[in-house]
Amino acid sequence: MAERMIIAVANQKGGVGKTTTAINLGAALAEQGLQVTIVDLDPQGNASTGLGIDADGRQTTSYDLLIGDADWTEAVQDTGIPNLAIVPATADLASAELDIAARPRRTQLLADALRQARGIVLIDCPPALGLLTLNAMVASDSVIVPLQAEFYALEGLSQLMLTVREVRSSANPDLRIEGILLTMADSRNNLSQQVEADARKTLGPLVFQTVVPRNVRVSESPSHALPVIHYDPQSKGSSAYRALAAELLAKGLKSSGKAAAHG
Repeated sequence: MAERMIIAVANQKGGVGKTTTAINLGAALAEQGLQVTIVDLDPQGNASTGLGIDADGRQTTSYDLLIGDADWTEAVQDTGIPNLAIVPATADLASAELDIAARPRRTQLLADALRQARGIVLIDCPPALGLLTLNAMVASDSVIVPLQAEFYALEGLSQLMLTVREVRSSANPDLRIEGILLTMADSRNNLSQQVEADARKTLGPLVFQTVVPRNVRVSESPSHALPVIHYDPQSKGSSAYRALAAELLAKGLKSSGKAAAHG
């Protein structure tokens, strides 16, 4: 298997657990000895904040990487967590779509920038299907789609799947859906159970076996600038993200980043 695996964490709907998944899946994979880098591609920069990179510490960012002002080795920063690095984001990224709109190969800029990357790269996408998310999909081997276990969960998913198909038919024929991840689920809630049942009936094996529960420790951990598995290793949220990492490893990620170093 290749010594690099790039996974976009994407859903055009906000508040479904994209950043939470990128941070905590990244930490769970890093805990297994894999070299992991999170690329914060959301102008809100929540993944950067959630891993303790304050605004003053974001000198070189995903914006610089995207527009070609920095290369991979310059953009990657250590998080202080073993095996886990980040390319941080600032609000500058909000103007990126305008800045690259007229460029040739405008959907392939991130793919070009990630050629030096090694190990597992998780791209935390913004809540939109614009040029930033398209760049992420063109650069990626696969997409993880967090899906909140709520009434309108499956609405809008068809648009994302259509976007994946369009990217596959044009710039990245090898792109696949790694899986749909049900998040913020409440096993005591009939609606959560119904959403899960509907998702599994509609999407079948595309839905991860792992379901991330609604868990206060997961919600608290970003304010401590830590992934939940470091903030409260025994929490239900920690168990869920470790289980998700195990599912991915069982699919064959294990050899992709085990011995690979950043940059």
